[in-house]
Amino acid sequence: MVNVIKLRKGLDINLKGKAEEKLIRLKSKGQYALVPDDFEGVTPKVVVKEGDHVKAGDALFVNKMYPEVKFASPVSGTVREVVRGERRKVLCVKVDADAQQEHVDFGKRDVIAMDGKQVVDALLEAGIFGYINQLPYAVSTNPSVQPKAIFVSALRDKPLAGDFQFEVKEQEVDFVTGIMALSKIAKTYVGLGIQPEFQSEIRKMGIDNYAQLTIFDGPCPAGNVGVQVNHLSPVNKGEVVWTIGDPTVVLFIGRLFNTGKVDLHRRVALCGSEIKSPAYVDMLVGEELSTLLSNSYNASHHVRIINGNVLTGRPTTKEGYLGAHTSEITVIPEGDDANELFGWILPRFKQFSVSRSYFSWLQNLGFGSKKNYALDARIKGGERHMIMSGEYDKVLPMDIYGEYLIKAIISGDIDRQEALGIYEVSPEDFALAEFVDSSKLELQRIVREGLNILRKENA
Repeated sequence: MVNVIKLRKGLDINLKGKAEEKLIRLKSKGQYALVPDDFEGVTPKVVVKEGDHVKAGDALFVNKMYPEVKFASPVSGTVREVVRGERRKVLCVKVDADAQQEHVDFGKRDVIAMDGKQVVDALLEAGIFGYINQLPYAVSTNPSVQPKAIFVSALRDKPLAGDFQFEVKEQEVDFVTGIMALSKIAKTYVGLGIQPEFQSEIRKMGIDNYAQLTIFDGPCPAGNVGVQVNHLSPVNKGEVVWTIGDPTVVLFIGRLFNTGKVDLHRRVALCGSEIKSPAYVDMLVGEELSTLLSNSYNASHHVRIINGNVLTGRPTTKEGYLGAHTSEITVIPEGDDANELFGWILPRFKQFSVSRSYFSWLQNLGFGSKKNYALDARIKGGERHMIMSGEYDKVLPMDIYGEYLIKAIISGDIDRQEALGIYEVSPEDFALAEFVDSSKLELQRIVREGLNILRKENA
């Protein structure tokens, strides 16, 4: 029996430029970089130096706090550069790929015969354990702490998000193996959307033999793993759950046990209103973006290139690299060259708004519209005093008081933060609240800073 949880709060933002289910093939220039900032909460210690030769699966850096947590090179090749920033912070480790790829052979494993400790040890040895996060704090997890449960979200519902159903095709065996391995560690939950076809495929795979399946029926952010945890097994002080909000990580785990090799390929949606032909492409974690973006959009005006989706992704450039958890590269107008005479007073039939301040609601009668919008990156307003308006509650389907929690974080009241449920949230849970916030506050940044302070206080 599959549980169904109906969520009414949230907001689906329909944008132009969704990737079609077709695969384009590109030839890489062979330049890769692994970025420590892609792994939240990790302080990297580089274990290679410039000129070293590495195989795919060899460690490039480790977590200084937990040195057993390694981060594997996606390719074999020569370490070209260790890029550092202010205070010698490690920004990335660059590798020039060999023409003929070599992989470290970790050996195929029979997951059925393994226990939880053996699974964790195998993931640590191969350098992919760090892709698993945890609540509280929404950081890369501590391997020495036994979680009360593991949560995997196989539902991507953010604007223009890559379709995992399309990605997992012909990789069903790896997905099953990955879920089976996780179930050896702790009770595992898998969250799905309402798509009947994908639900049927999941059942055919036999995932329900190893994990509890739950269907989340509602608008974005139903796919957030934090939202799913909140409805299934909320995190209290002193408890830890492991989370995988990026279901491709399950494929990484499954491939390791099925092949004995680290394979960090993922299917990425090239999308956004500025992309000429939105489609999918298979890329490696850390792969250069220049080849992908060279002729894909009109460079005659200023655009915003986003490593990820429009709500939670990071701005990047053509010279950037694919993020460790990135399932889409999005290109939208920057908006800084927009010239709208009397823009504030025009009816704005082509602009999206969650309120009725724009007349576009007359065309689609509010939420649930199928009309697609070409939004730019403008904030359209400045930061101002926080207004207790209940805006956050309309798009935050969690049993917390979002506005009061944000105020507690800003004021530094740790006791109040704990009482209001900070252990259950991650910055991405406030992405939609940030989008609708009339005060224009950087809510994701505020939540991240609050979690970091709390983590330091409880260390």
